Amino acid sequence: MIDRLVLGSVTKNYGPVEAVKDISFTVKPGVVHALVGENGAGKSTLVKLITGMERPDGGAISLDGVPCRFSTPIDARSAGITAVYQDPKLFPHLDVAENIFMGIYPRGVFGFLDRKRMYEKAARMLGELGVDIDPRSHLVGRSVAEIQFVEIVRAMCADLRLLILDEPTSSLTPAESERLFSVIDSLTARGVSVIFISHRLQEVKLVSDFITVIRDGEHVVTAPAEELSENDLVHCMVGRELSSFFSRAVAPIEEKNAFEVRGLELPGYFDDVSFAVRGGEILGLAGLVGAGRTEIAEAIFGIRTPVAGTVVIDGVELRPSSPEEMVRLGVAYVPEERDENGLITEMGISSNICLPAMRRLTATGLINHVAETSFAEGYVEDFEIKSRTLDSRVDTLSGGDRQKVMLAKWLATVPKVFILDEPTRGIDVATKSLVHQRISELASAGFPIVLISSDLPEILAMCDRILVVAGGGIVAEFDRSEATQERVMTAAACGSEREAAAYRSYERRSARETEKDGHFPCGSRSR
Repeated sequence: MIDRLVLGSVTKNYGPVEAVKDISFTVKPGVVHALVGENGAGKSTLVKLITGMERPDGGAISLDGVPCRFSTPIDARSAGITAVYQDPKLFPHLDVAENIFMGIYPRGVFGFLDRKRMYEKAARMLGELGVDIDPRSHLVGRSVAEIQFVEIVRAMCADLRLLILDEPTSSLTPAESERLFSVIDSLTARGVSVIFISHRLQEVKLVSDFITVIRDGEHVVTAPAEELSENDLVHCMVGRELSSFFSRAVAPIEEKNAFEVRGLELPGYFDDVSFAVRGGEILGLAGLVGAGRTEIAEAIFGIRTPVAGTVVIDGVELRPSSPEEMVRLGVAYVPEERDENGLITEMGISSNICLPAMRRLTATGLINHVAETSFAEGYVEDFEIKSRTLDSRVDTLSGGDRQKVMLAKWLATVPKVFILDEPTRGIDVATKSLVHQRISELASAGFPIVLISSDLPEILAMCDRILVVAGGGIVAEFDRSEATQERVMTAAACGSEREAAAYRSYERRSARETEKDGHFPCGSRSR
């Protein structure tokens, strides 16, 4: 059988930086082949080389035995290679079928768009993958999972042979992830090969037939999934054991409330939200995607204006009206969408870190560049941000290093309370460990912290107390000692037996596959 994709000694340099160094591996037809590594390991560069966004400086790439050297992603798509990223880029105000056939609309004998045939074909393709979406409906309001499904169907229009999924479940619930895994099974059953990129190692083990690990731009290992445990993967990725990650020393918590939310209300999103956080406490906000957790954080920070309710910081009570006011009062908010809302990616590292603290770094209205550089250097060193210079643009950094820049930026404001929205989304285990360490250090120093995360193991490991948000309100509260994934997820489903049952099925499935030394069998996916 001819291999689907072969990379032979592929190399890519950006000036003096070797992003990819002599990487070789093979992807077989009809399999899920995982690609894992830390942020900055070279995964994104490899995807760009495979899909024609970049040209390799050395080596060769072949598809089904034919050498290929794509000049653009359109060339790669025409050959049957498509990448779907964690934030799909489609047209929300067009309908589903229009997005699927963008650029290749079916036409009648006179060249006019044949809408009837377009909708019929879209419905048939969606149905073949078990996706229940009306092809005439618009994408506005659709979940991330549904948008990903539409993009996968769009890829199938070009005789799909290789699908690359880059962090596809980072914003999905367990039930949505299960639906995605079913779609992957349908594709591989047709002979489509899937390159699956994820930082969730348990998930990688669950869905993959083969795994390739890369580190610092170099190939480390390619092996059947059954031969590599999660601990093996972490060791290959970073050279350390899994046991060295995700631990938190619990520090004493102050008796007095340091931060309070009282009766906050934002119509259409949440009603009568109240809670308090004590000094040194990490309070978790758990819930399903779309439950309103981010909207609560944005209302507290003044991005959205609540119609009722107040917040109390160090005894000062007010209704949030603007981010500027809340920063002045000592609130730091790390948003979920770091590139769109948290950073100015066209600017340098130093400028991003110093921006909120600029008043402290100016003299007579002029920026003191010496003070700015010295100020930023300390945070770059503390957060282990990998870059050639402090002036390197943020958009040239890996996702993990961009996340570190955003955390350093808000820590530089010396705030009184931290609100962290998905602070480890889409970053590797080593960076996640460092972020957890910094969060723990802040709590140990007496800072009140609100941690929003869709990663239940993270919530359970990091938080002293957990509030569950569902249906526009807080529906449950758990102390660290009594919280379990089952209890938190059942509360988050808020009476939705379908969601709760889906998650329980996911947990049972994972438990069965880890019962022997934490190893997942290669045949764990349904076929």
